[in-house]
Amino acid sequence: MSGVLVTGGTGKTGKTLVQVLRNAGVPAREASRNPTAGEPDAIRFDWSDPTTFGPALDGMDRVFLLPPVESVDPLPLVEPFLRQAQRAGVRRLVMLGSAIVLPSAPSAVELAAQVQAQPGGVVLRASGFMQNFLRPHPLAERIHRLGEIRTAAGDGKLGWVDARDIAASAAALLADLGVDARSDYLITGPHGMSYPQAAQIITARTGRQVRVERITEEEQAAAYRASGMPTEFAAALAAVERGIKEGREDQVSTAVLELTGRPPRAFAEFVSDHAYEWTQ
Repeated sequence: MSGVLVTGGTGKTGKTLVQVLRNAGVPAREASRNPTAGEPDAIRFDWSDPTTFGPALDGMDRVFLLPPVESVDPLPLVEPFLRQAQRAGVRRLVMLGSAIVLPSAPSAVELAAQVQAQPGGVVLRASGFMQNFLRPHPLAERIHRLGEIRTAAGDGKLGWVDARDIAASAAALLADLGVDARSDYLITGPHGMSYPQAAQIITARTGRQVRVERITEEEQAAAYRASGMPTEFAAALAAVERGIKEGREDQVSTAVLELTGRPPRAFAEFVSDHAYEWTQ
């Protein structure tokens, strides 16, 4: 048997990726801490439990790797899995990384290098997820309850990308081992967008009035902690907004078009597709 092991298989990108692969006739195994009940090829997978690695990899020759979320130091957890994947004969390994390197998270860079050193290793460095504007993300919860975006990013722009386009890009690399691939792709939407621009688009497309409240980095970190994020991760995530404000994250690429043959979705299209989220 051969197929694709999709770690984080119930998440924003993984769930869509599993469906895209199966629609293309590619066997895909959904792996997550809480596998979907009744799912015919779902398996428990937990980064903190290495005994789950072997059964998840069994029979799979390709892997979509979603590193541990809300961790500033993922390498110690992922490194044993990479060794096991290589022993298992995995021929292509596509990791979902980030275009933004969190402050105080140097191991993320080393992790990307280790993935790229694997047979068929590819890193997709995705920009901010448009799905952050959907619940249960804290950003979306505040919009839904209060019609408000609180941000320390000012008018800085980010190349927001739809998780569906990330999944389609990953599927293009995983469905066919014959596809020639680079070891690194920057995955973004079609243009940079600031939080004030996002608020304007949501308001125009849905009729829901959304305003922007500009806050400090420290206030943002406190808000993240209040939402349940670990303290260190909350501080690192809030510090990212400083980089956005200073223009360091305003990057746009053509990788989605290159990999899938179609341009990435614009935020206005994303909002129209999910208008019910803001009008309920």
